Amino acid sequence: MESFTKNDRRAIVAEFLGTMYFVFLGTGAVVAAVGGFGGNEALVAIAMAHGIGILTAVAWTANISGGHINPAVTLAMIVTKNIKVALGIAYIVAQLAGAALGSLLLKLVVPKVIEGDAGANLGRHALADGMAKPEGLLLEIILTSFLLVVVFNTAVSKKGWGINAPIAIGLAIMLIHFVGIPFTGASVNPARSFGPALVTNDWENFWIYIAGPCAGALIAAAGWMFFRSMGDDALEEAAAA
Repeated sequence: MESFTKNDRRAIVAEFLGTMYFVFLGTGAVVAAVGGFGGNEALVAIAMAHGIGILTAVAWTANISGGHINPAVTLAMIVTKNIKVALGIAYIVAQLAGAALGSLLLKLVVPKVIEGDAGANLGRHALADGMAKPEGLLLEIILTSFLLVVVFNTAVSKKGWGINAPIAIGLAIMLIHFVGIPFTGASVNPARSFGPALVTNDWENFWIYIAGPCAGALIAAAGWMFFRSMGDDALEEAAAA
């Protein structure tokens, strides 16, 4: 930590706390919705909870750390040189640690009455019955690339939404969950998948929720750099920043 500035250390703590709260609230919504009423109502509740959760988490951490709250986002920022490699790695470690603590805290407060399937898996991501692994992987890649396109063009670009970028990101997450929940659970965030998997010690198909989001993030980052190389004013300004 000696090589990090005071602001860097604040940023790392912000990523830890932001991810912890996001995972706690997001997975908590899964447990509450599935254990409470299930069905289509659960889909709506879970999608809205994740969208609003990431909106608020990004909003309150944006002026401290940039509001990544997602190792895939941090990976894309490292590749596009929007964050130094060492600090980016520290962000990812903090995000994973925060996710683990968020899931542990959820386990401690889940009432025994809904401990069944809803509570026992703590909102862990899993492929739907009949969903092939390559299909799940491809869906996670597509959904994550969409998320990163939104992040780059609303939060990174100086001609983006500025302080309002968390709104676009939150809406993107909500839309992603409406599409992805029935099939993969809609991760697009390795930390969100890591917390429940670690605390429940259930790693089935976990690699999909690492490889998919990371691949999607790298594809979006490559697209960002390609358009920047073509001289787009907005991208050039973002790079200069």
